[in-house]
Amino acid sequence: MFVNLPSRKKAAKRWATPLLVGLIVLVFLWLQWWPSMTEVKTYLDRWGTLSGSLHEWRVDFSDGRPLTLLSALFIHINWVHMLGNVVFLLIFAFPSEKSLGPWRLLTVFLLGGAIANLVASLMLDTPGRLIVGASGGVSALIGAYLALFPNARLGIVLPLGLWLEFIRLPAVVLIGVWALLQWLFTFLGPAFGHVAWWAHVSGFVAGILIALLMRPFIKLPRIH
Repeated sequence: MFVNLPSRKKAAKRWATPLLVGLIVLVFLWLQWWPSMTEVKTYLDRWGTLSGSLHEWRVDFSDGRPLTLLSALFIHINWVHMLGNVVFLLIFAFPSEKSLGPWRLLTVFLLGGAIANLVASLMLDTPGRLIVGASGGVSALIGAYLALFPNARLGIVLPLGLWLEFIRLPAVVLIGVWALLQWLFTFLGPAFGHVAWWAHVSGFVAGILIALLMRPFIKLPRIH
């Protein structure tokens, strides 16, 4: 797993990251304690993004379907899915929020995540497949982190026998390997489970582009 190496400088107050994490966890717990599985399925179909063609998106535009591109970001089916997204969100959102500010961070997460869900919806072959989870928004934040801090270094914890070894590597290397794997998995498909890999790839690219557009308007600290 990646571990962010914090700066020695006193961090500014950040509320957008805790807000996103809190909403993700609360929605997950709410769904887990819902008494009727039939009602849960109805909720998922209503607020999750469904795959479909461009024609279907045009037809359904008036019924609130575009809103599901955002609502789907806060819906998770199981603990592993939810915790994995929360961990990566905490690693990359906190340092990014310090430079972007809370509102720009929310813009990257929501806009990048919406773009990711839309692309995944259009790229999936089977119509009507459910797309949920914060992966697209988290991928956008990872892309934004790379665009904002290309010279940053991250730590990776490697299991070596009975010991855990902590190694520092350039963020561009670790994130580059991660992005390459996401791209490869988009073509390997079901062999790696029912994951909307296109949401990861498109969210990552969207995050880079959004951050580059914002970069002239923010003051970036030096991160090593």
